[in-house]
Amino acid sequence: MYAAEYVFCKINISMKLFVWGYMVMALAACGKSSGGAVMPPPVADTPIIKGADISWLTQMESQGLKFYNSSGTAMDCIQLMQSLGINAIRLRVWVNPAGGWNSNADVVAKAKRVKQLGLRLMIDLHYSDSWADPGQQTKPAAWASLDSTALVNQVHDYTFSVLDTLRTAGVVPTWVQVGNETSDGMLWPDGQASKHMAAFAAMVNAGYRAVKSINDSIKVIVHIANGYDNSLFRWIFDGLKSNGASWDIIGMSLYPPVDSWQSYDNNCLSNMNDMVARYNKPVMICEVGMPADQAVVCQSFLSDMISKTRSVTSGNGLGVFYWEPESYNSWQGYKLGAFDDTGKPTAAMNAFSH
Repeated sequence: MYAAEYVFCKINISMKLFVWGYMVMALAACGKSSGGAVMPPPVADTPIIKGADISWLTQMESQGLKFYNSSGTAMDCIQLMQSLGINAIRLRVWVNPAGGWNSNADVVAKAKRVKQLGLRLMIDLHYSDSWADPGQQTKPAAWASLDSTALVNQVHDYTFSVLDTLRTAGVVPTWVQVGNETSDGMLWPDGQASKHMAAFAAMVNAGYRAVKSINDSIKVIVHIANGYDNSLFRWIFDGLKSNGASWDIIGMSLYPPVDSWQSYDNNCLSNMNDMVARYNKPVMICEVGMPADQAVVCQSFLSDMISKTRSVTSGNGLGVFYWEPESYNSWQGYKLGAFDDTGKPTAAMNAFSH
């Protein structure tokens, strides 16, 4: 920059600063003289996690299934998700699954792809060889003979092992779920909350300790189904708290009926705010879904749920994850994806980019 230009620039900046300062003082004086307060500058929308559980991805790819953008161009599924506004990926882990899908090795392969794109990662530990949910929390076959004390130790060691393998591969997740939809505990019958709440709490703590020993910055989620059911959440988290359990985030699932999703969203928001007030912990919607052939309704549902999550008290609504949106053409019999039968995203996915 030439000397003359530099002097002119300095004078110009000084004048702007003077004018700006004068305006601020004038506004302040106006506010005082009228008895009102000076309004602060507008605050940007609270950042929110917009996520997708795409754990079926490698299995679908192995069957030759492809994914396309709205123009019909084939794309890598994770890159496609990112282009649709998704900024985090969730992956489930099974202990010794048939076929190897969702095993530790399969998850590491997917997690490395997630990291390469700069997306955040949630690891969802089921502590089972297959699906764990409110109706089934079956012990892995290799753990079947373990008593409650041994199971607690196994939860710790297994959790550490999974995360250590990821760390060795260069991946550290942002969040880890200690159990999946543990509405009545996990590793039944030993960790069934309705019968053995203290044992369930001990298992949660074992997982929590293992996660923090890998990296203290990783946030631990306890995940419960039916996010609209406040009494269920109070029962579980009161029980965990009274038994000394530790967690960082309260996770929820929400799969509302098509014709009454608004009331479910309203109840879920009330529950989220109650959880924040009652336990002083943030909340996250870890799973949502709606029939793929109801894409327009699903878009409205998702947009509302994202808005409601963003509105949770003091920014404590962290995000919303869609469960297996990339599944299409009734893959594995599942009909709640957000892609059409040709492998293109439906209108439902628009909620994540708006």
